[in-house]
Amino acid sequence: MNENASRPKVLAVIPARGGSKGLPGKNIRPLFGKPLIAHTVTLAGQLGDNVRCIVSTDDQDIAAAAAAAGADVPFIRPAELANDTAPMGAVLRHALETMEDMDGTSYDMVLLLDPTSPTRTLENVLEAISLLAGKPGLDGVIAVSEPSFNPLWVGVKPGAEDSEVLERYFTEGTGVVRRQDVPRFLRINGSFYVWRAEFIRRLENSWFDEGRHGYIEIPESQAFSIDDEFEFELIRAAVQAGVAPLPGHEAVEPAVSGESPA
Repeated sequence: MNENASRPKVLAVIPARGGSKGLPGKNIRPLFGKPLIAHTVTLAGQLGDNVRCIVSTDDQDIAAAAAAAGADVPFIRPAELANDTAPMGAVLRHALETMEDMDGTSYDMVLLLDPTSPTRTLENVLEAISLLAGKPGLDGVIAVSEPSFNPLWVGVKPGAEDSEVLERYFTEGTGVVRRQDVPRFLRINGSFYVWRAEFIRRLENSWFDEGRHGYIEIPESQAFSIDDEFEFELIRAAVQAGVAPLPGHEAVEPAVSGESPA
């Protein structure tokens, strides 16, 4: 870690591959007049001069849209790290090693900002970096939120002995008759993740299972992730209604007429 723990050297990575199947072209699909990825680029540009932000993509159209939004796209991601099975850990390690070689420096942290989760706030991301800097026993800090329903209470699955009969998914709900009495449930929502660089260097498979993580809890109204058409329109509606933030989009505006997938 740098001597000044309050100002760690952070590599922020915006991963945006071109092969989405759930919503083709989603990373550059217009949202309020800008490519989706541009909203995350806007936030990244506000993080401070100790944060170096890059876009990791295999797609030339995404690279061009990101660059037009002010992002740095210093390399094109190798094809073997841009398919459906490529683990994010390997993508981040490639970005970290490539940029440390290019920049001739060593980073303290790696910040992951997925462009499909644009409704995050600058304050929460900075809080996550600060928390990790001040907690040497943690490998990372992640965004979590409390969903509107508690799976411990309503989670069910087909029975093991009779698949036509439901049984509880979580034993914690057994015998509970009021939802207010169910233990609190939080979910990892994908809004942001920050890890120590040394953790990314040694990560083999599951970041959660291999590390010790703290968290920043954000409202569920900010915890969106776009995987399909419904979720894209849900974010648009939430931002228009003023219930979800969007970097660089302060006023509530109507949807741009004629917006369509890129």
